[in-house]
Amino acid sequence: MSTLHPSIGGIPLVLGGNVFGWTAKGEDGFAVLDTFYEAGGRMIDTADIYSAWIEGHVGGESERLIGQWLELRGVRQEMLIHTKTGMFGDPEKLKPAAVASAIDASLDRLRTDYIDLYYAHCDYEELAPEVIVEALSATVASGKAREIGCSNYSAARVLAMLDAAGAAGVTPFTVLQNQYNLVARQDYGPDLQAICTSRDMAMLPFFGLASGYLSGKYRKPEDFEGSDRSYRVRDYAESGPAVLAVMDAIAAETGANLPAIALAWLVRQPGIPAPIASARSPGQLAELLEFTRVELTTEQLDRLTSTG
Repeated sequence: MSTLHPSIGGIPLVLGGNVFGWTAKGEDGFAVLDTFYEAGGRMIDTADIYSAWIEGHVGGESERLIGQWLELRGVRQEMLIHTKTGMFGDPEKLKPAAVASAIDASLDRLRTDYIDLYYAHCDYEELAPEVIVEALSATVASGKAREIGCSNYSAARVLAMLDAAGAAGVTPFTVLQNQYNLVARQDYGPDLQAICTSRDMAMLPFFGLASGYLSGKYRKPEDFEGSDRSYRVRDYAESGPAVLAVMDAIAAETGANLPAIALAWLVRQPGIPAPIASARSPGQLAELLEFTRVELTTEQLDRLTSTG
């Protein structure tokens, strides 16, 4: 069972770190982090690979900026820092020796001696569950991680990982991080919801705003041009308009903005104590934080759910 508390400080939001060192650099990134902290936010999610997809980047840019901020502000003990390893197509990355090396590199970039939550960032089905479990649980045994989780895992593989940890008597995964939002629900279906709720695993969904699509800013073909995330946002263009129509109606009823409605729906779903969402500016973050003040009725929640 996870002992993490996403609502610590009163804000059930995990700040996504994929933008740091990329679209939120230097002082701009610090401003977002400062705003989050001042609002009571205490959980930040990143990964060792952020933002290697950008030309000239090698990965670790996000961790490095977050580490600088933690040190400059002197707030490490107040924050719950999540990071991940193993992404980008090489099963060797989730074997014990590689994970041991990866967490040391993350600790160095984050300027800390422990990670609150350390994830296997993806699954390699050619690896036996015992191998991945051994690699990740060793980070807890060493004191370098407090808890471990898995991201982008299927229901069958989550169960296999939990069974392998139980058989070996080692620390199990206590958190799942899959994509889940109003326009992409297949990666956290009823099977995974049942596992998380019955096994006391917290689900912290990424792309809570569907890479910005659920902000309502992408409605016409020309809206997709010139965006840093346009290659991802296009994935939602076919099914999304019907969802946005319902969100628009609920926005008119409540006065809430669309990002707030999307996140307010997420935290009412089974097994989800907090969504992950990122912001490139304090203004964007303020829009996200509005969800903590939105009270959706059961009827409104049902209407949103029925769009999926």
